[in-house]
Amino acid sequence: MSIQSRIAGAANKGFMAQYLEALSLVERLHRLLLDVIKDEFERLGMLEINAVQALLLFNVGDNEVTAGELKSRGYYQGSNVSYNLKKLVDAGYMHHQRCEIDRRSVRVRLTDKGRRVQEIVEDLFIRHAEGLESRAVLDLNGIEEINTSLRRVERYWSDQIRYIY
Repeated sequence: MSIQSRIAGAANKGFMAQYLEALSLVERLHRLLLDVIKDEFERLGMLEINAVQALLLFNVGDNEVTAGELKSRGYYQGSNVSYNLKKLVDAGYMHHQRCEIDRRSVRVRLTDKGRRVQEIVEDLFIRHAEGLESRAVLDLNGIEEINTSLRRVERYWSDQIRYIY
């Protein structure tokens, strides 16, 4: 049976169609966010860092974390965190240091160069937030509704991973 046939046979076709559209939007928005960040760095002539790395630096901010914590805290969404960390350390955006207690673990934090990238992304996000609000694309209630809905989906998916398998 094809995917379209199975979807057409779903109990609530309207909900299923909207759910698939929401999934597509989340994926497209994430890719578009990376494109917006990439465009900002290209405009500034900063070509040695990619959008994924810039977003990682933004998310780390003032924290000092291990590579494992980057994913568990939601600072990094990809599967190749070690690769990007090594690139950021080699390029001078992050400082790394072995943990004194567990020598196998490495803690990372931003250097001054990394903080500059974090500030650029922060400024970009501030401009976006101001633009969305001033152009009446979203108001506080609208963004709160989006966040509440996305948190519910996140919780549902997390429960699926924890309790189904």
